[in-house]
Amino acid sequence: MKIALASDHFGYPLKEQLKQYLIDSGHEIEDVGTYSTESCHYPVFSIRAANLVKEGKAKFAIIVCTTGEGVAMTANKVKGIRAGVAYNQTVARLMREHNDANVMTMGAKFTTFEQAKKRVDIFLKAEFQGGRHAIRVKMMEDLENGVKL
Repeated sequence: MKIALASDHFGYPLKEQLKQYLIDSGHEIEDVGTYSTESCHYPVFSIRAANLVKEGKAKFAIIVCTTGEGVAMTANKVKGIRAGVAYNQTVARLMREHNDANVMTMGAKFTTFEQAKKRVDIFLKAEFQGGRHAIRVKMMEDLENGVKL
């Protein structure tokens, strides 16, 4: 599976660990930066990863910053992206099953590599349940297209 990977400077070390873990797990990775711990602006990298998912060049994106919040907010500005902060294993699963999330974010300040690996595995293996959840996802898509609820 092709996965877009991105981070800001604080998330860079965790992104690098996850990149090697995902490659070792057989995934193809598109790393869109950042490439160091030098201070940078996270929206640049979050948008790059989100656009790869939007364009169908990656199935999912995983983005890491200090809290996971800023990159999630930024990714969600891209039409068709449903990003959530995977702050625990249950949320990592439910964001896929209930919200059909295609971008997972994490906060490097609050997430160990071991926790991140578990959350990534859960996110990538979980499947959208559809049903009543599909109605809600459609409502989100309608909002993106200017339809009022």
